[in-house]
Amino acid sequence: MAAPRGKASLRRLTKRSQFLRAARGNRAGRPSFALHAVAAAGAEPGIGLTVSKQVGNSPQRNRVKRRLRAAVRACASAFQPQHDYVLIARREALDAPFGVLVGDLEKLIARVDAPPSRASRDGRQNRGPRKGP
Repeated sequence: MAAPRGKASLRRLTKRSQFLRAARGNRAGRPSFALHAVAAAGAEPGIGLTVSKQVGNSPQRNRVKRRLRAAVRACASAFQPQHDYVLIARREALDAPFGVLVGDLEKLIARVDAPPSRASRDGRQNRGPRKGP
C-alpha cells in the first residue's frame, strides 16, 4: 500500500486532448480496467475516467463510475504529481469486490510510473529468438 502524504488533491481531466495525450503514454491493464499515464505540466495529478457503452446500460455505467471514483480517492496518495492518468473501465468492474479494485489500481499506478526496462528502452521486446529462413 502507498504511504500517505497527507490529503492529496487531484485534478479532473475534462478535455478530449488530455485523454488522447494519456493514451500515448505508459499503459497497463487488469481485468476490471486499464490505466494510461503520461507526464503533464500540472502540479497535482490529473485523473480521467472512461466508461463506454460496452460496459452496460446507463445505470451500470454510472455504478462503475462511482466505484472507480471511490477507488481513485482511496489511492489518491499513490498518484504521482505532474502526471495525468486515465482509467478505462471494463465490464468486470461492475462485480469485482471493492478491495480488489483498490489493490489493482495501486499495482497499476506503480507499474505505469516505473522506469521502462532496458529492452523497451532499446525498442526490443522479449519475444525470444526470431524464426526465419
